[in-house]
Amino acid sequence: MSSFSPTEDARCAIRRWEVAPGGASTSPVRLPMTYVLPLRWHTDTGLAELTDYLRWLGDRVEVLVVDGSPPPLFARHAEAWRGLVRHLPPDPSERGLNGKVLGVHTGVRAAGHEHVVIADDDVRYDESALSAVHRLLGRADLVRPQNYFDPLPWHAWWDTGRTLLNRALGADYPGTLAVRRSTFVAMGGYDPDVLFENLELIRTVRGYGGTEAAPAWLYVRRLPPDAAHFRGQRVRQAYDDLAQPARLLTSLAVLPALAAAVASRRPRLLVGAAAGVVALAETGRRRAGGTRVFPPATALAAPLWLLERGVCGWLAVTQRLLLGGVRYGDTRIRRAANPAPCNPRLPAILHFRLGQNRR
Repeated sequence: MSSFSPTEDARCAIRRWEVAPGGASTSPVRLPMTYVLPLRWHTDTGLAELTDYLRWLGDRVEVLVVDGSPPPLFARHAEAWRGLVRHLPPDPSERGLNGKVLGVHTGVRAAGHEHVVIADDDVRYDESALSAVHRLLGRADLVRPQNYFDPLPWHAWWDTGRTLLNRALGADYPGTLAVRRSTFVAMGGYDPDVLFENLELIRTVRGYGGTEAAPAWLYVRRLPPDAAHFRGQRVRQAYDDLAQPARLLTSLAVLPALAAAVASRRPRLLVGAAAGVVALAETGRRRAGGTRVFPPATALAAPLWLLERGVCGWLAVTQRLLLGGVRYGDTRIRRAANPAPCNPRLPAILHFRLGQNRR
């Protein structure tokens, strides 16, 4: 494979930031790209801030908001966003348990451009990230950026421990992906009856024979949820591990290992294990210039997050066995994701790092 040399803007994505969303800008460059935002709100607490972001985005890319909110909120959004974005409901012909996937299907198929960004409502791109994603989609069928929380309240600090461990061991699962529309349509979209929709889209693209770019240096800001929402997501996020057996076994082993260390009265084992987890997280923090967006203290959250996952992993398995799945809105979803495709000839992930790629 020939080497990949991004332009200076892409190489500098971790070294400088363009004008922040909502800020002043001079002659923004409009990219031939569509931004799809699947949305389902039950309260409009963040409407003003999101509207500012959509106004900023609309000057730079085509924006589609696929809004599955109740009718009164849908009407309010239509009024607030008139002239800023294309605002449409999910296609009623789409069927499935995961409303976000249905919104993505509607948005990607309605997109006016080949390059499509899919993002949750708490994701906040800047110009450098949009441009880098657009260029990477010239080489790959799917791009997986790296999210970071800003601001960083205690629960975002806690969850950043997970992010750093994922970065140390491979790549994180962000709240945004980007795809080529032609690839998405040709493969028929992805399964709308699974919980871990981002993993499902990644696996579907790989199974179709597409190429994934996982640039560890491509940082995209994410707003943290409130603490109550964070607490409500703990078991549901642990349920995602049912689609990744190695991760599930690791999380299920945490409590038995902790109990064995306590029973043996060997506290050094616990201290050594915690130190090892912090060191692994610090490796992820330092990777690809991550120190610019992940403060030093975030590595200390990794042992706490791992302990939480050890508890919630057992709760997730219990829900699967006793309740048939995990609660998602008004229903329960049984499958976290479909099994990964087993094809040794599938394209490798492209880890674009500061102008270099490795297989």
